[in-house]
Amino acid sequence: MKLKIKDMDVEAGTTRVVLLHHKDAKLIDIRPMDRVILKKGKRQIISIADIAESSRTIKQGEIGFFDEPLRDLGAKEGDKVGILLAKKPDAVRHIKKKLGGGRLNAKEMNEIVKSTVNNELSQIELAFFVSSCYPNRLSLDETISLTRSIVSNGESLNLKNKRIVDKHCTGGVPGNRTTMVIVPILAAAGLCVPKTSSRSITSPAGTADTMEVLAPVTVPAAKIKKIVEKTGGCIVWGGGVNLAAADDKLIKIRHPLSLDPEGMLLASILAKKHSVGATYVLIDIPVGKETKIKSLRHAQHLKRKFKIVGGKLGMEIHVIFTNGNGPIGNGIGPTLEARDVLYLLRRDPRAPIDLERKCLRMAGKMLRENGFPEGISHARKLLDSGKAYEKMKEIIKEQGGNPNISPDELRPAQHSFHVRAEKSGRLVNIDNFALSRVASIAGAPDDKAAGLYLFKHEKDPVWKGEVLFTVYAGSAEKQKFVKEMVARGTVFKING
Repeated sequence: MKLKIKDMDVEAGTTRVVLLHHKDAKLIDIRPMDRVILKKGKRQIISIADIAESSRTIKQGEIGFFDEPLRDLGAKEGDKVGILLAKKPDAVRHIKKKLGGGRLNAKEMNEIVKSTVNNELSQIELAFFVSSCYPNRLSLDETISLTRSIVSNGESLNLKNKRIVDKHCTGGVPGNRTTMVIVPILAAAGLCVPKTSSRSITSPAGTADTMEVLAPVTVPAAKIKKIVEKTGGCIVWGGGVNLAAADDKLIKIRHPLSLDPEGMLLASILAKKHSVGATYVLIDIPVGKETKIKSLRHAQHLKRKFKIVGGKLGMEIHVIFTNGNGPIGNGIGPTLEARDVLYLLRRDPRAPIDLERKCLRMAGKMLRENGFPEGISHARKLLDSGKAYEKMKEIIKEQGGNPNISPDELRPAQHSFHVRAEKSGRLVNIDNFALSRVASIAGAPDDKAAGLYLFKHEKDPVWKGEVLFTVYAGSAEKQKFVKEMVARGTVFKING
């Protein structure tokens, strides 16, 4: 059967989707969510079919193309395409096996990952795969197979350096922009640091969102390689390049319910490190009541798993535990966090001390274990001498940003208000989740200038009427919503 293409002007996200009139579907025995082979000339693709029950959207003899199959087939509205029923990919059978409690071998895992990258699985099928890894946890062998499959079904940087260092934080702490300080310190010391970072999933800013204030972060793999070979480092968005592409698709499935099966968490992190050729990786696990890792016992368990899986992949893994009970730095939101980073690199007295302390601890450990026995002392020298800042300027320039931008040019959103202490005492708790929610409602990270600026941290003394933090909102309406939220909840807890 041949049908005439109608452009639906809709993007499904990742999966290829076409829409059939119910009478045409019945003629060739196609049901909702079946796969179909679409042919145009010598080209063909496989897509998932949906069925229109009326003629208002699709008429008989037409086939509605979403953006993905239209692009992949190189077709346009009005073209005629052949359509045949296709069998389900083998990956579906393997997902059913995992749902039933079976163990997947390396070939089966690779077929699931390959089908994910090729957009052959529906969002429902991917959701079942993620869900199956909760009651039927990935074994060590399955986790290693998943990691290797994610890497092999994406691009790799293939840098010439024999020693490549990298870092990762498991997340949950607002601020915490250590990457943007550590990378230039390490690169200034002569180490190779190709850092691919994430955008925000639930926080007011990811490292990529913050770096984007200073320079473009959507950079193709070939250009990343050139940047790293010239400067020694980069800070780019991992989702903007085909490194560990399957992982980015799985993260989108995991995000709505914050699903983090342990094996997938390990594979997600280590696949990205393996794809850039990392030989040494430092994992920062913040432990706190609002972070992903809520107990030291769980953190120690993950540490063992990171070392085992990383070791099997030829990586030297080091893990540190840090306090995740409060934010790091003063700015929360892309622009305000980027300003903190520049303050620190420029040795400006306005730099947040807690961010500097954590960066020096981490950079010092990485230097000490990679040929610089003086560790923290050497990291501090690179900061104080301005060499780390000059390296950051090089990276910004090579990524296409303005290397001479000053922190005072980074202006927060114009609608602002102060949140003041209602009594005197000592600040004993900051609710990370509530703080992130405030910044998100203000507009971060989509509005890069939105967020909040902290004047007080945990254990600080406060006086009644003193400013605790300032909120910067992208509009008067958002400012109003934030005021209502702050009035309803307790972001800060003061004893006194």
